[in-house]
Amino acid sequence: MGVGGQQTEAADVFSWEEVQKHRSRNDRWLVISRKVYNISQWAKRHPGGSHVIGHYAGEDATEAFTAFHPDQKFVQKFLKPLLIGELAATEPSQDGNKNAAIIQDFETLRTQVEKDGLFKAKPLFFCLHLTHILLLEALAWMMVWYWGTSWTLTLLCAVMLATSQAQAGWLQHDFGHLSVFKKSKWNHLVHKFVIGHLKGAAASWWNHLHYNHHAKPNVLSKDPDVNMSGVFVLGSVQPVEYGMKKIKHMPYNHQHQYFFLLGPPLLVPVVFNLQNLNVMISRRNWVDLAWYLSFYIRYFSCYVPLYGVFGAVALNLFVRFLESHWFVWVTQMNHLPMNIDHEKNRDWVTMQLQATCNIEKSFFNDWFIGLTLILLIIEFNFFFKSVSENAEHGISYQMKTLWRGMTDVVSSLKTSGDLWLDAYLHK
Repeated sequence: MGVGGQQTEAADVFSWEEVQKHRSRNDRWLVISRKVYNISQWAKRHPGGSHVIGHYAGEDATEAFTAFHPDQKFVQKFLKPLLIGELAATEPSQDGNKNAAIIQDFETLRTQVEKDGLFKAKPLFFCLHLTHILLLEALAWMMVWYWGTSWTLTLLCAVMLATSQAQAGWLQHDFGHLSVFKKSKWNHLVHKFVIGHLKGAAASWWNHLHYNHHAKPNVLSKDPDVNMSGVFVLGSVQPVEYGMKKIKHMPYNHQHQYFFLLGPPLLVPVVFNLQNLNVMISRRNWVDLAWYLSFYIRYFSCYVPLYGVFGAVALNLFVRFLESHWFVWVTQMNHLPMNIDHEKNRDWVTMQLQATCNIEKSFFNDWFIGLTLILLIIEFNFFFKSVSENAEHGISYQMKTLWRGMTDVVSSLKTSGDLWLDAYLHK
């Protein structure tokens, strides 16, 4: 037996029934490749946060583990002390509603795609992406410095800065996923530079939200991206629950209308800024705070001499306002109109495809929504073409135009609002 009652070698065998008993806050087991691990104490030290690993307590986490850890040999040294046994030979490799056939097909496809080198990052692409962001930043400042701060030039400057901010958001996403360099430390370093110095946000804040999102996309109470704090009701399940409980924090039957006032305009300049400050200060993350401050030192050093303090603050808020519209429409059209429900314990592929749609490829779409966001779901494209067309898997896959993706955001909010009103009045 190891420290804390954990075995260093697999000696015991367990049934799924036994594994599923250990899914509480202080008692967590999970399964990876049929091996059973006790993560009760380790979860607090998990680099990705305790929530993201805790989401898989009592479950098979093999697919999530593979997706989140590109260097699996490196993480094995952390897993070994947590090993307490393995599944009994009579037990299936998957638990709950997970589809063994689709898991096997997807693993075969993933292996082939990796063998073909399709997941290898191209450093030149990311260098060019970063260059065009820095160029936009430099040109925006040089324009108003050289030609003056007229309303027309200031508006053009704001548009250029907002474009730079949006594109930096897509770029930091990939470094945050540790998907550019082979060594994680280089991904972490560049991630902090892009999100901290270029965008004025905290890497730890983004990691916490985004890792949880990918671990359980569109799962209520687990995916922070669908936690609307009572401002909106989403999907077809939550609205009915709110309606039956007579919960009316907002007039949800009008949420597709007030979305335009509360969603795109306020998310980045207000909500995200407050969240960032809260995370950095409450967790005493001074490294992220230093990167965060470096953004504002650079920004105000450039623009206060041109606009004064008040003008520089106003310009920054306007840039955030423009960026927020761009960010909200792009990110929400991939998930908001899709299936949003409580935990159903689905396999990785089914869960991801039910919660995500794709946007038709074009040069503009690739740039506007982030080419690398498309690359993240490239395996789903392969999977759809290779496997999902076979009706035996029963997985629906959605490909939309950019315009339809945006309009579906509004229509899905209206549908959810109507469901709430019906339940509120009649159930």
